[in-house]
Amino acid sequence: MKRIVLSLLLIAFIFPAVSNAQSNQMKFGHINVSELMSMMPERDTIRQELQEYQKMLQQEIQTLQQEYTQKLQSYQENQGSYSDLVRRSKERELQDMQQRIQEFQSTAQQDFQQKQQELLQPLMSRIDSAIRKVGEDNGFIYIFDTSAGAVVYKSQQSQDVMPLVREELGLE
Repeated sequence: MKRIVLSLLLIAFIFPAVSNAQSNQMKFGHINVSELMSMMPERDTIRQELQEYQKMLQQEIQTLQQEYTQKLQSYQENQGSYSDLVRRSKERELQDMQQRIQEFQSTAQQDFQQKQQELLQPLMSRIDSAIRKVGEDNGFIYIFDTSAGAVVYKSQQSQDVMPLVREELGLE
């Protein structure tokens, strides 16, 4: 009789622990954030604005290079008639101009990257918030970004959360 009672007590304590462990199974998800970004309607507006900004910077560089080329041609055509002082002055001017063009190109590249980050930040924040909300609402332990290249393996048990995030963002 004691053995039966003891067995029943063990079953009563073990069964809830086992079923609780099964219900608390870790849940993992994955999403391709790059693919999601390409689905976002504001992505085209951002791309267009970045292309226009890049075009403006390229035009400025082209203008500076044309000005440099004209001054260089003028110097080469007239260098025989220049005195040493004028020739050195023109050469210094050409070197300074070339250096300014290189500095402008470097600064323009940094400026473009900053503009890109500035325009993409609200979009990335919106995506990040949606992924976090899906993760919290659906009990995920982790959601991995498969586009980042850091995930070397994903099991069939990992759930693709793209449909849930798309729904959260209103992208049907």
